[in-house]
Amino acid sequence: MGDIEAPENNQSRQTIIHSLLPSKEFITSRKGLLLLGEVVMSFISFVCFAASTAAAFVTAPLIECLAALFLLFAYSKKFNERFKGFHWPLMDFLRCVSASIIFFIISIISVSKYVDGASKAAGVFGFITTVFFALDFYFIFNELANFLKGGDSSEEPPNTQDDDYDSDFDSD
Repeated sequence: MGDIEAPENNQSRQTIIHSLLPSKEFITSRKGLLLLGEVVMSFISFVCFAASTAAAFVTAPLIECLAALFLLFAYSKKFNERFKGFHWPLMDFLRCVSASIIFFIISIISVSKYVDGASKAAGVFGFITTVFFALDFYFIFNELANFLKGGDSSEEPPNTQDDDYDSDFDSD
Protein backbone atom coordinates (compact mmCIF):
# COMPACT_ATOMS: atom_id res chain seq x y z
CA MET A 1 0.00 0.00 0.00
CA GLY A 2 2.99 2.28 0.43
CA ASP A 3 4.27 1.48 -3.07
CA ILE A 4 1.93 3.81 -4.92
CA GLU A 5 2.44 7.51 -4.40
CA ALA A 6 -0.52 9.74 -3.83
CA PRO A 7 -1.16 12.21 -6.68
CA GLU A 8 -1.07 15.12 -4.22
CA ASN A 9 2.48 14.18 -3.21
CA ASN A 10 3.67 14.05 -6.82
CA GLN A 11 2.04 17.39 -7.59
CA SER A 12 3.62 19.00 -4.53
CA ARG A 13 7.04 17.85 -5.76
CA GLN A 14 6.40 19.46 -9.13
CA THR A 15 5.43 22.76 -7.51
CA ILE A 16 8.59 22.66 -5.40
CA ILE A 17 10.72 22.08 -8.50
CA HIS A 18 8.94 24.86 -10.39
CA SER A 19 9.44 27.24 -7.48
CA LEU A 20 13.19 26.62 -7.57
CA LEU A 21 13.55 27.17 -11.31
CA PRO A 22 13.95 30.70 -12.67
CA SER A 23 10.95 32.22 -14.37
CA LYS A 24 10.74 32.08 -18.15
CA GLU A 25 10.29 35.85 -18.39
CA PHE A 26 13.55 36.48 -16.54
CA ILE A 27 15.55 33.84 -18.43
CA THR A 28 14.53 35.37 -21.78
CA SER A 29 15.55 38.88 -20.66
CA ARG A 30 19.00 40.29 -21.43
CA LYS A 31 20.10 40.06 -17.77
CA GLY A 32 18.80 36.51 -17.49
CA LEU A 33 20.62 35.40 -20.62
CA LEU A 34 23.86 37.00 -19.45
CA LEU A 35 23.63 35.39 -16.02
CA LEU A 36 22.78 32.03 -17.56
CA GLY A 37 25.76 32.39 -19.91
CA GLU A 38 28.00 33.27 -16.97
CA VAL A 39 26.86 30.22 -15.02
CA VAL A 40 27.31 27.83 -17.95
CA MET A 41 30.66 29.22 -19.11
CA SER A 42 32.05 29.42 -15.56
CA PHE A 43 31.05 25.80 -15.00
CA ILE A 44 32.69 24.70 -18.27
CA SER A 45 35.84 26.61 -17.29
CA PHE A 46 35.74 24.97 -13.87
CA VAL A 47 35.53 21.49 -15.41
CA CYS A 48 38.36 22.24 -17.84
CA PHE A 49 40.59 23.64 -15.10
CA ALA A 50 39.82 20.63 -12.87
CA ALA A 51 40.91 18.26 -15.65
CA SER A 52 44.06 20.18 -16.51
CA THR A 53 47.49 20.61 -15.01
CA ALA A 54 46.47 24.19 -14.22
CA ALA A 55 44.25 22.91 -11.42
CA ALA A 56 45.49 25.69 -9.14
CA PHE A 57 43.02 28.01 -10.92
CA VAL A 58 39.97 25.84 -10.25
CA THR A 59 38.71 27.97 -7.35
CA ALA A 60 37.97 31.17 -9.28
CA PRO A 61 35.59 29.59 -11.85
CA LEU A 62 33.82 27.66 -9.10
CA ILE A 63 33.25 30.75 -6.96
CA GLU A 64 32.12 32.81 -9.94
CA CYS A 65 29.79 30.04 -11.09
CA LEU A 66 28.18 29.86 -7.64
CA ALA A 67 27.93 33.66 -7.38
CA ALA A 68 26.30 33.93 -10.81
CA LEU A 69 23.95 31.07 -9.95
CA PHE A 70 22.97 32.82 -6.72
CA LEU A 71 22.27 36.09 -8.54
CA LEU A 72 20.35 34.27 -11.26
CA PHE A 73 18.13 32.78 -8.58
CA ALA A 74 17.92 36.05 -6.59
CA TYR A 75 16.96 38.20 -9.56
CA SER A 76 14.54 35.60 -10.85
CA LYS A 77 12.73 35.37 -7.52
CA LYS A 78 12.90 39.18 -7.09
CA PHE A 79 14.94 39.08 -3.89
CA ASN A 80 16.43 42.39 -4.96
CA GLU A 81 13.00 44.00 -4.50
CA ARG A 82 12.44 42.39 -1.10
CA PHE A 83 15.87 43.04 0.42
CA LYS A 84 16.54 46.72 -0.07
CA GLY A 85 19.53 46.77 2.30
CA PHE A 86 21.91 45.77 -0.48
CA HIS A 87 22.63 47.94 -3.46
CA TRP A 88 22.13 45.05 -5.90
CA PRO A 89 23.34 46.72 -9.12
CA LEU A 90 26.54 47.95 -7.47
CA MET A 91 27.21 44.55 -5.92
CA ASP A 92 26.58 42.89 -9.29
CA PHE A 93 28.83 45.44 -11.03
CA LEU A 94 31.73 44.77 -8.66
CA ARG A 95 31.25 41.01 -9.08
CA CYS A 96 31.35 41.29 -12.86
CA VAL A 97 34.38 43.59 -12.94
CA SER A 98 36.39 41.39 -10.59
CA ALA A 99 35.31 38.21 -12.38
CA SER A 100 36.25 39.53 -15.81
CA ILE A 101 39.68 40.64 -14.58
CA ILE A 102 40.32 37.33 -12.79
CA PHE A 103 39.14 35.22 -15.73
CA PHE A 104 41.25 37.24 -18.15
CA ILE A 105 44.40 36.83 -16.03
CA ILE A 106 44.01 33.10 -15.36
CA SER A 107 43.15 32.48 -19.01
CA ILE A 108 46.31 34.21 -20.19
CA ILE A 109 48.39 32.22 -17.72
CA SER A 110 46.64 28.97 -18.62
CA VAL A 111 47.14 29.40 -22.36
CA SER A 112 50.73 30.66 -22.20
CA LYS A 113 52.27 28.61 -19.38
CA TYR A 114 50.67 25.16 -19.61
CA VAL A 115 50.98 22.84 -22.60
CA ASP A 116 48.25 20.25 -22.09
CA GLY A 117 45.02 20.43 -24.06
CA ALA A 118 42.75 20.80 -21.05
CA SER A 119 44.66 23.89 -19.91
CA LYS A 120 44.40 25.39 -23.39
CA ALA A 121 40.66 24.63 -23.47
CA ALA A 122 40.24 26.13 -20.00
CA GLY A 123 42.00 29.26 -21.21
CA VAL A 124 39.82 29.56 -24.31
CA PHE A 125 36.63 29.03 -22.32
CA GLY A 126 37.98 31.49 -19.77
CA PHE A 127 38.33 34.13 -22.48
CA ILE A 128 34.75 33.50 -23.60
CA THR A 129 33.62 33.76 -19.99
CA THR A 130 35.51 37.05 -19.71
CA VAL A 131 33.42 38.39 -22.58
CA PHE A 132 30.19 37.42 -20.81
CA PHE A 133 31.24 39.14 -17.59
CA ALA A 134 32.52 42.20 -19.49
CA LEU A 135 29.22 42.56 -21.35
CA ASP A 136 27.34 42.25 -18.09
CA PHE A 137 29.37 44.93 -16.33
CA TYR A 138 29.07 47.19 -19.39
CA PHE A 139 25.27 47.01 -19.30
CA ILE A 140 25.20 47.43 -15.51
CA PHE A 141 27.51 50.45 -15.80
CA ASN A 142 25.18 52.07 -18.34
CA GLU A 143 22.20 51.48 -16.06
CA LEU A 144 24.05 52.89 -13.05
CA ALA A 145 25.20 55.93 -15.05
CA ASN A 146 21.63 56.63 -16.18
CA PHE A 147 20.42 56.23 -12.61
CA LEU A 148 23.05 58.64 -11.29
CA LYS A 149 22.20 61.18 -13.98
CA GLY A 150 18.68 61.04 -12.67
CA GLY A 151 17.07 60.11 -15.91
CA ASP A 152 16.40 57.49 -18.47
CA SER A 153 18.19 57.23 -21.80
CA SER A 154 14.84 57.39 -23.63
CA GLU A 155 14.18 60.95 -22.47
CA GLU A 156 14.50 63.76 -24.99
CA PRO A 157 17.43 66.13 -24.52
CA PRO A 158 16.48 69.50 -23.08
CA ASN A 159 15.91 72.35 -25.50
CA THR A 160 18.99 74.58 -25.44
CA GLN A 161 17.50 77.46 -27.45
CA ASP A 162 15.58 80.26 -25.84
CA ASP A 163 12.07 81.07 -26.96
CA ASP A 164 13.24 84.58 -27.92
CA TYR A 165 15.94 83.19 -30.20
CA ASP A 166 15.57 84.65 -33.68
CA SER A 167 17.15 82.55 -36.40
CA ASP A 168 18.64 83.94 -39.59
CA PHE A 169 16.65 81.37 -41.50
CA ASP A 170 13.28 82.72 -40.44
CA SER A 171 11.26 84.42 -43.14
CA ASP A 172 10.14 87.98 -42.60
